[in-house]
Amino acid sequence: MFFRVPSCFERRNCNRCLTYDARPPFQRFLTKMAATLCGRLLPKQGWLPLTQSVRHGSKAVTRHRKPMHILKQKLMAITEYIPPKPAAPPGALTPRVKPVQEESGLVLLLKKDLQTMFQDCKMIAVIQNNATNSEDMLLLKHRLHKHGIKIKFIPNQVMRSYLADSPYINMGPLFIGQTVLFVSKEPKVKEMLLSLRTSPQMVLLGACIEKILLSRQGVLNYAKLPSVTVVQGELVSGLTMLTSQTASMLQRHPAHLSLILQQYLKQQAPAGSTNGTPGESPPNAEETA
Repeated sequence: MFFRVPSCFERRNCNRCLTYDARPPFQRFLTKMAATLCGRLLPKQGWLPLTQSVRHGSKAVTRHRKPMHILKQKLMAITEYIPPKPAAPPGALTPRVKPVQEESGLVLLLKKDLQTMFQDCKMIAVIQNNATNSEDMLLLKHRLHKHGIKIKFIPNQVMRSYLADSPYINMGPLFIGQTVLFVSKEPKVKEMLLSLRTSPQMVLLGACIEKILLSRQGVLNYAKLPSVTVVQGELVSGLTMLTSQTASMLQRHPAHLSLILQQYLKQQAPAGSTNGTPGESPPNAEETA
């Protein structure tokens, strides 16, 4: 705060300049009253000045910008100019060329084995291996070997690359994580499910049985079907029964017609021949009936 300095301030021996106070009389009175009250009421812990500076500045600015109306905000947001993005000059972005990796000899050999396996085997089941130890895996191999089922371990990457170019491409999503293949030349689904009951760590995901892709529920339904020999026996018995019924129905009408003709001839015979004519025997009850 700036005060007016008297002209006698330049003089060194002027008592007026040393004791001059530029504040108004009313403020000086309030300052003295505050100093006396504080000195009497509060304990004196040291020398307190009789004069204290009091700030008399302007008040804080309380005017703020009025918020914009919501409709105007929406209109401004809709009509806001969006500059177009500058296009990249030709030749700035070069296309990335993926290096073609040649397959190793081991991968080609595994693919050949897979091709022969899908051609010769009628049952290929995909099993998820959930941390099965070596002892349980050995026992499971022994149980499956009794029924002619083999266990094969093939990397998922090789399996997916082979299925991508084969008609069994829909089996690709099954090969996630640790998977094992159960392979057999004949569809022995019941024996496989019985062997899997003893090892809960092995979970059936799906199978390809006789060139048909089946889910887990489809494999369970396939196992409930009767065997081929039973179905063939039922078919043969049904056909023989139908042929026998057809033969009996074809023979019934001629036999019935012959009985009717015999009865008609007997009825057309003269009445004297039925009253004891010599040389003729009376008709039996079965023939008359």
